[in-house]
Amino acid sequence: MGRSDEKEWWESTEKTLLQLLEEQKIDEFRGEFLVLPSYDQAKFYAELEEEQRLQLYRFLSAAEVAYIFETLEVPEDEYQQLLSAMHPTFAADMLSHMYADDAVDVLNELDKEQVASYLTIMNNEAAQEIKELLHYEEYTAGSIMTTEFIAIKANQTVRSAMHILKREAPEAETIYYIYVIDDERKLVGVVSLRDLIVSDDEVMIADIMYNRVVSASVAEDQEEVAKKMRDYNFLALPVVDFQYHLLGIITVDDVIDVIDEEASDDYSKFAAVSDVDTLDKGPFSAARKRLPWLVILLFLGMFTASLIGRFEDTLNQVAILAVFIPLIAGMAGNTGTQALAVAVRGLATGDVENESKWKLIIREAGTGLITGGICGILVTIVVYVWQGEIFLGVLVGTSIFATLIVATLAGALVPLIMHRLKIDPAVASGPFITTINDIISILIYFGLATLFMGYLQ
Repeated sequence: MGRSDEKEWWESTEKTLLQLLEEQKIDEFRGEFLVLPSYDQAKFYAELEEEQRLQLYRFLSAAEVAYIFETLEVPEDEYQQLLSAMHPTFAADMLSHMYADDAVDVLNELDKEQVASYLTIMNNEAAQEIKELLHYEEYTAGSIMTTEFIAIKANQTVRSAMHILKREAPEAETIYYIYVIDDERKLVGVVSLRDLIVSDDEVMIADIMYNRVVSASVAEDQEEVAKKMRDYNFLALPVVDFQYHLLGIITVDDVIDVIDEEASDDYSKFAAVSDVDTLDKGPFSAARKRLPWLVILLFLGMFTASLIGRFEDTLNQVAILAVFIPLIAGMAGNTGTQALAVAVRGLATGDVENESKWKLIIREAGTGLITGGICGILVTIVVYVWQGEIFLGVLVGTSIFATLIVATLAGALVPLIMHRLKIDPAVASGPFITTINDIISILIYFGLATLFMGYLQ
């Protein structure tokens, strides 16, 4: 199905569902809606008005709405509004039918009083499972793991394990990996679904399990967990405590969410805004999020202006120097941002380890030397042809040369220093490093101009 055909199909399906919803044709609506993939169900739900959602709740069970919420993508602050529109008992029942890690993600967006209320109403087993996950610190492996997994013992046969698998599979979030534990619930091995299927029924699990299991600590940062799953191409990763007890698993869908969240967070900082994950509801909200960085950059810009003011005598004597200020400052900002992007990406992906940081610095220094040299020569020639002043061309070219070297090094060093100080390197945002390099470029340019004023005159 082509993109245009898919769009036409969705528009037709959405129109049909809305009509059935408005006409209160429950059976026809359920027949059309429940055969849709979970993503399409969530997409339809997200586009409904509040009154239409209330009607939807009368057509679907709490378990069916839970299936929607596990895929739903809405701004985090909207979950409170969505749950408040439901009857409390229905909302609690819906949360209890969700996978525990997904339910925790929703509950983390609510007030503590609301969370306590829903946990009190829902059944004890689901409430206890969710409570165990809620106390883990946010952005750790424990906060994104699920406890719906299948565990077996090493002294079982494949026949016995398959019996457990068939019994528990409907409640498990994934069955591609089956984890092996001992009597103290310590993780001792893992068996793939393929291994179980191709092995004879009487083979012991101990004979086919893989006992060198890669796992994540419950307190490990979620970004490190995502890297580990990427490196090993896992569909799921077990989570253990410091004594290696199996606590839960992290599935690939949760890791995709983490990668998306971390990328969005890094982009927000790189763009010098507090949050670009969702569209702002209005200009005041957008301004409130962007203003803090803009105020910081405003004062840095004023400092840059004051630096130029200190070279007022130089400008008065050789006014043509002012023409090249945007050129030099712009080149410094662009070069610094390029180096910054390379360094931040290397730190984020783990490519820049301790042994390769000096390699990165040396490479960026060499890059600045080459780009600065070529750009400096080109600018020298252009300025000489344009203004007919060879020394002016040499001054601007030399300034470009020195500025690009320093700006490239600054773009690489700033995130490395921040990383060493345990500060998110993405905080060294594009606008921030650009402003810093503006200051550096002005000092170099006017410093050289003041030093060789006699030749310019």
